[in-house]
Amino acid sequence: MQNPKVSICIPFKDTVHFLPECLDSILNQTYKNWEILAVNDHSSDYGFELLGSYADKDHRIKVFNNSGKGIIPALRTAYKHSSGDFITRMDSDDIMKPYRLETMVKSLLKSGKSHAAVGQVKYFSDRGISNGYERYEAWLNKLTSKGANYSEIYKECVIPSPCWMVYREDFEACGAFRPNRYPEDYDLTFRFYEKGLKIIPCNEVLHLWRDYDTRTSRTHEHYAQNYFLDIKLHYFLKLDYDKNRPLVIWGAGSKGKTIAQGLLEQQTDFTWLCDNPKKIGKNIYEKELVHFEALKNLDNPQSIVTVANEDAQQEIKGFLSGLGQQPMLDYFFFC
Repeated sequence: MQNPKVSICIPFKDTVHFLPECLDSILNQTYKNWEILAVNDHSSDYGFELLGSYADKDHRIKVFNNSGKGIIPALRTAYKHSSGDFITRMDSDDIMKPYRLETMVKSLLKSGKSHAAVGQVKYFSDRGISNGYERYEAWLNKLTSKGANYSEIYKECVIPSPCWMVYREDFEACGAFRPNRYPEDYDLTFRFYEKGLKIIPCNEVLHLWRDYDTRTSRTHEHYAQNYFLDIKLHYFLKLDYDKNRPLVIWGAGSKGKTIAQGLLEQQTDFTWLCDNPKKIGKNIYEKELVHFEALKNLDNPQSIVTVANEDAQQEIKGFLSGLGQQPMLDYFFFC
């Protein structure tokens, strides 16, 4: 395959102030065989008109209105009108590095099907980036540099929504944008993992990720913590849970309680561990919390760790490693 076409799916809503930078960064790509499928998700600004003016000047840009409401219906609309050999996504408030498409296309052509091209990311903001985002960026880029993204998939979304590219056939095999599950980028990442798409390591920053107060991931209910936990538990039970092994939850904070509730709703039994003397021996949801040493008495257990404190995580990891247990097989960090 020579010079394959890349379909870029872009949902947009009330981002008119950022759209010119976004669109210009695509127009300035070193790789030229692309198409934009931009879908207006009921904007209250003049973004639709602005995109229309770009489309009038460049036939590669196509603009549609979202017949549904929300990012997933908008992405479905974009994909329905796409014709590219490769599929990618872009956020309407972000910026592509000039060589992003070229780098990803070359990676996919070299590696072949059943691979996902990704890139490192860099946050930017007029007000500066918080320490939390700096740590997330460093963590994500470290995984991407090794192509080891799936190794910590239950912690956070390990593939940034606007910085991946796959073969169309692979995208279809993964379900495209058909599932109606939010956060949609995290769900897609799990489906890449489920179908065995190999991550191509990348050491280059290919995407500039804008942070601001009204960004969708900050304001919309679909990106609240409980949605992330629901997705984690859904795919863990589907892909990595062994029903023949005893299941354990570490931690009784808000995340641990949410996971416990989810397991109880699905009538999945578990042992609940903690190291807080004030909680050990107490019952939550009619389940008694026991000291973590009880793990040693279980026959080949699997653990979901919901403890967020980094020092405590290292201690738990050391304890589990001392028992000969392996990450992503015997224990899974959910935060």
